Amino acid sequence: MKANQIIQVALIEDHDDIRQGVSYIINNHPDFKCIAYPSAEDALTGFKTLCPQVVLMDINLPGMNGIECTQFIRKNYPSILIMMCTVYEDADKIFNALKSGAHGYILKRNAGDELLNSIKELVNGGSPMSLEIARKVVNSFNTELNGPIHDAAILTKRENEILDYLAKGFRNKEIADKLNVSINTIRCHIYNIYEKLHVQSRVEALNKTGRNQYLS
Repeated sequence: MKANQIIQVALIEDHDDIRQGVSYIINNHPDFKCIAYPSAEDALTGFKTLCPQVVLMDINLPGMNGIECTQFIRKNYPSILIMMCTVYEDADKIFNALKSGAHGYILKRNAGDELLNSIKELVNGGSPMSLEIARKVVNSFNTELNGPIHDAAILTKRENEILDYLAKGFRNKEIADKLNVSINTIRCHIYNIYEKLHVQSRVEALNKTGRNQYLS
């Protein structure tokens, strides 16, 4: 980034209060100018008149979602840098966003100085990620390198059975009915599975135990 160059930012966020708050933070700094849009469609219309350097993209948008919009921008505006700015921190959302062409991924709760620093890092050639997101990416690669965990060694027979049902798309109540136990018992087993595998979601648990072939 050249000295004294103002960074043009487009924010795509459907929640009014968040959109106003984040755009205020950005516009309150002399190095940035932000135009905010409530939808992907509005943003793409605006890009025909003024093309930004950086796009801050939410994932869950009305109409065209953030993943679809990212793919469209990368294809039609390849010079634009895209950073996801969202509440989602589960592995599937992260990797879908990165596969679609996003250059960075930060969480909305980190808005403020970290957001501004991340935009500058992006413009200077970096790929900024919130610490929580970077850890999940590293853990995913470690899992791929080391192979799936031999879950039989650390999970009980019942926990493995529950994971098999989860992999096939069964809900907690359906699993409880199948195993003739209470739904609270199933929730307790799932909590123990997460603790043993050091994961925070079903997708992560299935990936880590080699059951990801069931995921669509």
